[in-house]
Amino acid sequence: MAVEDEGLRVFQSVKIKIGEAKNLPSYPGPSKMRDCYCTVNLDQEEVFRTKIVEKSLCPFYGEDFYCEIPRSFRHLSFYIFDRDVFRRDSIIGKVAIQKEDLQKYHNRDTWFQLQHVDADSEVQGKVHLELRLSEVITDTGVVCHKLATRIVECQGLPIVNGQCDPYATVTLAGPFRSEAKKTKVKRKTNNPQFDEVFYFEVTRPCSYSKKSHFDFEEEDVDKLEIRVDLWNASNLKFGDEFLGELRIPLKVLRQSSSYEAWYFLQPRDNGSKSLKPDDLGSLRLNVVYTEDHVFSSDYYSPLRDLLLKSADVEPVSASAAHILGEVCREKQEAAVPLVRLFLHYGRVVPFISAIASAEVKRTQDPNTIFRGNSLASKCIDETMKLAGMHYLHVTLKPAIEEICQSHKPCEIDPVKLKDGENLENNMENLRQYVDRVFHAITESGVSCPTVMCDIFFSLREAAAKRFQDDPDVRYTAVSSFIFLRFFAPAILSPNLFQLTPHHTDPQTSRTLTLISKTVQTLGSLSKSKSASFKESYMATFYEFFNEQKYADAVKNFLDLISSSGRRDPKSVEQPIVLKEGFMIKRAQGRKRFGMKNFKKRWFRLTNHEFTYHKSKGDQPLYSIPIENILAVEKLEEESFKMKNMFQVIQPERALYIQANNCVEAKDWIDILTKVSQCNQKRLTVYHPSAYLSGHWLCCRAPSDSAPGCSPCTGGLPANIQLDIDGDRETERIYSLFNLYMSKLEKMQEACGSKSVYDGPEQEEYSTFVIDDPQETYKTLKQVITGVGALEQEHAQYKRDKFKKTKYGSQEHPIGDKSFQNYIRQQSETSTHSI
Repeated sequence: MAVEDEGLRVFQSVKIKIGEAKNLPSYPGPSKMRDCYCTVNLDQEEVFRTKIVEKSLCPFYGEDFYCEIPRSFRHLSFYIFDRDVFRRDSIIGKVAIQKEDLQKYHNRDTWFQLQHVDADSEVQGKVHLELRLSEVITDTGVVCHKLATRIVECQGLPIVNGQCDPYATVTLAGPFRSEAKKTKVKRKTNNPQFDEVFYFEVTRPCSYSKKSHFDFEEEDVDKLEIRVDLWNASNLKFGDEFLGELRIPLKVLRQSSSYEAWYFLQPRDNGSKSLKPDDLGSLRLNVVYTEDHVFSSDYYSPLRDLLLKSADVEPVSASAAHILGEVCREKQEAAVPLVRLFLHYGRVVPFISAIASAEVKRTQDPNTIFRGNSLASKCIDETMKLAGMHYLHVTLKPAIEEICQSHKPCEIDPVKLKDGENLENNMENLRQYVDRVFHAITESGVSCPTVMCDIFFSLREAAAKRFQDDPDVRYTAVSSFIFLRFFAPAILSPNLFQLTPHHTDPQTSRTLTLISKTVQTLGSLSKSKSASFKESYMATFYEFFNEQKYADAVKNFLDLISSSGRRDPKSVEQPIVLKEGFMIKRAQGRKRFGMKNFKKRWFRLTNHEFTYHKSKGDQPLYSIPIENILAVEKLEEESFKMKNMFQVIQPERALYIQANNCVEAKDWIDILTKVSQCNQKRLTVYHPSAYLSGHWLCCRAPSDSAPGCSPCTGGLPANIQLDIDGDRETERIYSLFNLYMSKLEKMQEACGSKSVYDGPEQEEYSTFVIDDPQETYKTLKQVITGVGALEQEHAQYKRDKFKKTKYGSQEHPIGDKSFQNYIRQQSETSTHSI
């Protein structure tokens, strides 16, 4: 979800690896151990939770999390909780990284000290405030001044213990006075609209401009300040909770008698308690935060066109896409945006065919084909990950779920056997699991996505042509991807492929490791399979699978998924589970006298229907066929005073649903929109608020069947698997070229050196693959020109934005450190340019 900013779209995403915590404070009970989990939060809003690691003060999580960030935020926070069976889980400590500091820790493992959590450390949100100073002449003829302070509204206040009932106190404070006033309490909202004005009398002499004329008794306005404190009205005996404060000296009224601005709330000056940093332990994290600033499509035409014709360039090593792989530090960096761009424009098969053929020509030994981390290998991996994720789920998820639930012992290493376990029984359990997974894979050929099959066909043909004396190379070229780099890693780490929500327990993890090893060996079709195992117990176990039927099944499967012209069958499409999870829904009013209350339900979306159930695995309580979804839109918070709500609009009524957080809400809206995108009766207008008390809250129309009052949001690609923004991927490729500009220039030098001197290469140039120096130089020149033009556009945009942006606006409140840094950078840039 992009944020529009004057013609420029801004995308935010974050990829997080939560490693481990260490030296957590011991529990005050006899065991001293804790059952801890970690949450990821945008400011205070939880968007992800790890599994619970029991009985440990140094819990290892090893979990990955990725999300598109659909809103602005100030802190990316991580909380360590200790589970409590009988009471609310207690917070041990937290790590809060300011948004502007995320680049400091970009893509490197870092240990962060856990910080204490209290009201001051949890301050967030902003306040809109107006001040006005006016002269008043009293009955005695004395001129005094009246200060009007207007609290307009607040946004994004913290939620305390699941609720927020805020009010504000406004205090005029000085050396000799302190006068306080209070707003009304606003119930059940963390975005309160106060719009209340408070008046304070401020005396000052007519000779205010001459400070030497001040008498001791008279107030010096420069020494006064307005203090605004936000509180949560609590029914607890401990009193109201502090939410934040701001202090404004009346000096701001020197230039003008009125002043208006937005402020970020701040913690109290004496709020932070001095704790030793080692008191609470530490947390290891790896955070990659990305912010893409994307122009309209025509800005990217020159660079995009240059990239898209890469498959047709002879030799392919002289193409713009191949050059990107040469200059990037890691091939994966280049592969991700390239594959997404080529998939979006339907050019991924010819591109991968070209770079794979070039790699096969450079390969000397058929046994090492596609075994390295080349650009071709990384691009095929990324294509399988994008286009094959649903195929992977349909094929493996039932078997993986059965293995996780049945939990049979499968240890076959005699050294690791537990007391009471029988080696023969364990071998039989493991054999049954391997058979189940193996047959699920080898019988799934008809479901393999077409784009993967077309790539496998080109790999097979290129390998067979290059190594004509090896009859098996046409199989190993394909199996090195589909088994070694697709199915085997998914079996080994199912949580990384969304096959399980978290890491599996140690016993199940060991079982999956043994299955993955066996399936990988079965798929490799190696001549001496038992010898391919280092462990003697694996070689013994593999004797079960030496029958020819297993090799035949693998070959038949590989033949099917790499056949020319193969397409998915036109038979009835099997239901694929696209997303499921608990959410809260409002009763739809299908019963005439039913209560329209809110209930927690298990929601399940397939490519056929959207259903909800009382619990996971129960029969559906209600089903909406995909063709009956007319629109999926956000629901304004004011409708029910509830955040993260959206509506699924049907012909008769709308289903109102609350997701767990903003990321979940965005994911559900996106995927529901995609599956229903092709419905012929989709709406063009909708009601952004609910129908309550006999009228629509948005337009006040009395009829519940009144047509919508707002246009529906723009359409999304109907293809669920390949929801890609081509302009965003081109912007990412531009960023990579710009980052590695010095390598592009070095590559230009290498082309010149090769053209003039056709002898031994200089060492600094030997890392580049340059088959045709002249053609490569020509492409490099075009790339550098295209990147330079985009760099100028970004610089101009920043200059224009700097001129227009106001510090103290709603977008950049006073106290916004990232904007202060931005102003400093722009000022330095302007000075240098002058």
